[in-house]
Order: sequence, then C-alpha cells, then structure tokens
Amino acid sequence: PIMPTHPSSDMVAASCGGRSAPQSATPSRRDVLVTGAALAAASTASLARTAFAAPGANERIRIGFIGTGGRGFSAHVKTLARLRQDGANIDLVAVSDVYKKQEDEACDFIKAKTGTDAKRYLDYRDLLADKDVDAVCIGTPDHWHHRQIVDALQAGKHVYTEKPMTKTVEEALDVVKVWKETGRVVQVGVQSTSLKVWDQARELIDAGKLGKVLGFQTEYFRNSSTGQWRYYKLEKEMNPQNIDWQRWLGTAEGLAPEMPFDRALYRQWRCYWPFGSGMFTDLFVHRTTAMLKATGLRFPGRVVGAGGVYLELDTRTVPDVATVVADYHEGCQGIITATMCNERSRIKQVIRGHNGSFEFGNGEQFTEFQFLAERPQVTLDSGIQDEVIKTDLTEEALAETNSTSLHFQNWLAAMWAGDPTACNNTPDLGAAAVVTVILGAMSHRNGKVYHFDATTGSYTGGNPGWAQKWEQLSQQRGAPMQVPGWHAGETGSRLTPAEFQSLAGPWIDGRDPAGG
Repeated sequence: PIMPTHPSSDMVAASCGGRSAPQSATPSRRDVLVTGAALAAASTASLARTAFAAPGANERIRIGFIGTGGRGFSAHVKTLARLRQDGANIDLVAVSDVYKKQEDEACDFIKAKTGTDAKRYLDYRDLLADKDVDAVCIGTPDHWHHRQIVDALQAGKHVYTEKPMTKTVEEALDVVKVWKETGRVVQVGVQSTSLKVWDQARELIDAGKLGKVLGFQTEYFRNSSTGQWRYYKLEKEMNPQNIDWQRWLGTAEGLAPEMPFDRALYRQWRCYWPFGSGMFTDLFVHRTTAMLKATGLRFPGRVVGAGGVYLELDTRTVPDVATVVADYHEGCQGIITATMCNERSRIKQVIRGHNGSFEFGNGEQFTEFQFLAERPQVTLDSGIQDEVIKTDLTEEALAETNSTSLHFQNWLAAMWAGDPTACNNTPDLGAAAVVTVILGAMSHRNGKVYHFDATTGSYTGGNPGWAQKWEQLSQQRGAPMQVPGWHAGETGSRLTPAEFQSLAGPWIDGRDPAGG
C-alpha cells in the first residue's frame, strides 16, 4: 500500500496518459453546429476581445489530446469527433499518452470517424511544439494538470482541461496568472457550468429574490459494492512494458515520489493522495463551481474540512466520508458534503436567503427548480410565495445533447471569437472552486482551520480573527455584506426588532438605558 503524503503546496502538477471517470457522450443536434460561424455567434458579444490572433469562424481549429484514457477518450475525443461530424470546423490531429493501448484506441477512433491519421507523441511537450496544433485537451491525472496547462499556454495553445484545474492552491493561482499573461482560451472541465440554470439563479439572486444570501449546501453522494473508483478495471496488459511509468509519475519533474509500478495506482489513482484528493477534487469541485457561479461568490475566507476512511479500508488513503465548510467574506457559508458509501439519502442542493431558498434537488441538469418562501411574518411581504421556476432546459433538449457537448461547444465558440473570457468556466472561477476544496482536504489531513487571503493568494492556519470580525460588525450594528453583483438594496437584509428590544443595553452607573 502507498503511504499517504501531504498534497504539498510546492508540488507542481503535470503528467501523461492518466484515466478519468468515464462518461458517455451523445451526439448533439446537427443544427447546433452547422458552421463555425454559428458557434462564434453563440458567444457573449459584450465580452472583451483579446489581442492575440484568433482563428476566423471559417478557419479550422486543430486539436491535440494529452491523456486519452477515461474522460480523455470518452468525453474529449468522442465529443469533439461528434461535433466535427455535426459541422464544427475542427480537426483532431495529435495524441499523447504514456499507455500504448490508449494511444492506439484514440488514434484508431479518430481515423475511423474523421479520416485523419493523428500524429503520435510519447512526450506531451513534443505535441506542444507542433505548430500544426492550435489547442489541446488535457485528460491526465490531477498531479499533472498545472504543468501541462502552463506549458500549453506558454506554447501558444488554447486549453480544455479536466477538473480539478490543479492539485494545489499555489498551482491554481499560477494558472490564472499565466492565462491572463498569454491571452489564450482556457475552459476548465466542469461541464455543468454550461447550463443556463446557474446564470438564471444568479440574476434572481442579484435582484433580491432570496433576500440577504446566507449560504449554500451541495453534495456528491455515491455508492458501490467494490469501493469508489475501484470499478476501474485492472488489466494484465497494464505493465511497465506498455506504460511509461516514470513519465506517468512525473518523478523527474518532482510531481510524485518514486514508487514501484502498481496497476491500482495507475488505474485507480484517485484513491491516493500523491495523485489527487479523492472526492474533494474529483467530485466536490463540480458542485462547488456551480454554487459559486450561481451566487457570484469566489474565494473563501475560512475553510475547514473533516472526514475519514470509515468503510473503504482497502489501502486507499483518501476518505470515503467528507465535509467541507467554507465561510465567505460576503457573510455567507457553503457546505459541501458526501459519502462514497451511501447515495439514497443525499441532501438536496440549496441556496438560502432570508426571504427564501432555491432548491435544486440532486444532479445538475435541471428543467426547473423550486423557490421556497419564508413565512410572511418574517418577510413582512405576503406577496412572496412558493413557486416553481422553469429553466431553458427541456426534456427534448436533454434527449438531444448533454452538458459535456455544450461545454465543448462553448470552448470552441470562445476560440473562434478570440475571447478568453467567453468560456463558462474560466480559470478564475476554476481557481476559486479548487482552492475551496483543496483547503478542505488540507484541513482534514492537517487538523487545521485555514484562512485564505484572496488579495495575496496566501493562506494561514487557524486564528480567532474571522469570528472576531463578525462579532465586531454585530456590536456596531453594521449592515450585512452582500454577494457580488447584488443590486437589490436592503431587500431581505433588515430585521425588525420587537418593540421591547428598546429596553436592551448596559446599565451604566446603575442607570436604566431605557430611561424612566
């Protein structure tokens, strides 16, 4: 069994050829992608354009793939091949993987579906040096993400990267820095952010629908008979002769410690700290990103995490029960919780305010969500009533496409528009989400509360400053903080003291503060 190691702040991330959670991709509607121009037109016109030379809407974008196992194949290669068949002006031109079987599978598929003989590279850096590649998709294990994203951007490539964006806090902030410096398009692969429900919720929240926002709760419960991620099949042909183990580990780059080849480490790497952070970064980051997009929140002010390996005692080092609690400077709290050993009793995804709550249920593809009003004795407004809010996602649309396809369409549109800010999950949002869950994982492992300073990008261990800040604001009868984008004044943000509250106050020199 592998010894647990701390997900250290100085471990850089990058690797070749890992496998991610499989997800099938269904073809999108043919009329969605008749031409590249249709994609470009779909991007947000009001967003600022960058100075780099963007491909024209009628120019083909040539895409390479780094890591073609799991999602790298089923989501990246297959989805883009289908979009190409539906009319997208793209070519799938290069593959880099450390496992020969996965390389062959991806290249054979690309040849069968597009007629292209994709170039093959063992070292992803050689792929990045290829001037015939415009953009890359990264589907490698977490510990390689930062290195490959930064290398790709500095090589002038646009990037689609699987989540989590990085493995450490420092890496996340560095990706944002390099992204801004290079002006390339980066989409972080939390595909639910391409669903309009979160923008819809955000608009309603900013207009005061919920009143003062107090927090959110979200989840990603799972269960299995084998143990989470142990369902990834180990095969006899997975061996050091077919897999470049040292290149996969990244020992030369300082990404992982030296260790003997192990099929379980290679195929089921999510179970071990050196390569990821289990449910914190594989699952929690999905839901956290959606909640941040809906509320407008970004980096947390204080984070604590808890959990343990309580059932899946099979040499894994990441927990099977975990919770992250994040407090935000805007005066609200997020709770992300799950177990990998039970899924029937999942909590619902909810955003709460003083006047009411949005209840989304579970999953991510919602055709509607609930507004649950607080009682009129609290809101002092009998017009605030429960309601069902429809989204623009219909059952018919769900049958014709999926969120992964929409996410890739958004990435392509941003490239054609030459607009790095047009992606639905840009690195700044990706960083805020991954910092939240990584600090939660660190808190669980190190037994500390972490305070994060978004202005300096630094974090420190526990101190009483957070609690004291809010206690002082209350003592001063200060105004509540609001989520970014709020434009509803004091809606749902004021309390109405009872008349007898005027009798409160300290008695100084024996004098009643109420007089008389």
